[in-house]
Amino acid sequence: MASGTLTATEYITHHLTNLKWCSEAAKVDGHCHGFWTLHVDTLLVSGILGLVVFGFLAKIASRASAGVPTGWQNFFEMVLTFVDQQVKDTYHGKSKLITPMAITIFIWVFVMNAMDLIPVDFLPVTAGAVGVHYLKVVPTTDPNLTFAMSLTVFGIMIYMNFAVKGASGFAHEVFTAPFGAKLAPVNLLFRIVEDIAKPISLSLRLFGNMYAGEMVFILIALLGIWQLPLALPWALFHILIITLQAFVFMMLTIVYMSMASESH
Repeated sequence: MASGTLTATEYITHHLTNLKWCSEAAKVDGHCHGFWTLHVDTLLVSGILGLVVFGFLAKIASRASAGVPTGWQNFFEMVLTFVDQQVKDTYHGKSKLITPMAITIFIWVFVMNAMDLIPVDFLPVTAGAVGVHYLKVVPTTDPNLTFAMSLTVFGIMIYMNFAVKGASGFAHEVFTAPFGAKLAPVNLLFRIVEDIAKPISLSLRLFGNMYAGEMVFILIALLGIWQLPLALPWALFHILIITLQAFVFMMLTIVYMSMASESH
């Protein structure tokens, strides 16, 4: 999309608008509104990235040898070893779920974040050539996706509480920590606030950082030919950001699982 055909506000709004789908009943003035609106671009991009990356990993795993690893096998073994060590250092319970989940989160969030490194006009212009007017290509700039991931982590965290402590042990912890059984209502209120804050902070941290990074890329693109001296340094710096955000999301997930597996 050429920024010259739009005002700066229209250009920014266009790039930050999702490709949406909803039923005719949910449309107002021809636009989708309401809870049951699907963000098609978020679903497609995240799904395709997941299939491609984890399909590629499955292919590498099927060809892995017991000898000295080379090429992609060596690279991904380094990544897996790194993530596994973080789990061992942070998670003190016994579960075969945590390491695979941490690896999945780190790699998937990283590749979704990495879509931010593609020039902001490239994919939207390509989509516009085939009649797709909106295309938001960085899934993690959509709060619907980050909240969905954090709620999934929250659900697993609640499951771990019951699986490790049992219903009675979990209830005892909820009503007695940290002030003892005499202040059970206060303990319950504190626990509700603490648990609700976890998925909210987890999702908003990832969304906020990636949305801000995407906004900077869009503002740089508005400079036209003068964007060249700024785009490359910001892209190089942003490689650190996308990696760090994937790491933080993974580490907080491990910490929450560890807290769910330990008693006060």
